[in-house]
Amino acid sequence: MGKRGGFPGGMGNFGGMNINNLMKQAKKMQEDMEKSQEELSKKEFEATAGGGAVSVKVSGEKMLKEVKLKPEVVDPEDVEMLEDLIITCVNEALRKVDSEQASQLGKFNIPGFM
Repeated sequence: MGKRGGFPGGMGNFGGMNINNLMKQAKKMQEDMEKSQEELSKKEFEATAGGGAVSVKVSGEKMLKEVKLKPEVVDPEDVEMLEDLIITCVNEALRKVDSEQASQLGKFNIPGFM
């Protein structure tokens, strides 16, 4: 009489892999991911626009930390240009955060994640 259902090799093995080892690896991966996220949140990312006329800093948590404007870029007759430079600059800094995050989490090689 053969076994009914279950997994080949017994209850605790998945293709020869012990479930306890699998759980340990998952726990370690989770700890490593949390550490990477913590390290990322402590970093600052800077971007500039308009040849350095506008610069911003954002945290790894995507919080705007600083905006610097050169006086010559502040033209009351052309507020729209300044607004565009600020938007461009902030978006570039946020792209840098996304890129770093993808790089950090990409090393974990989880199918379907990122």
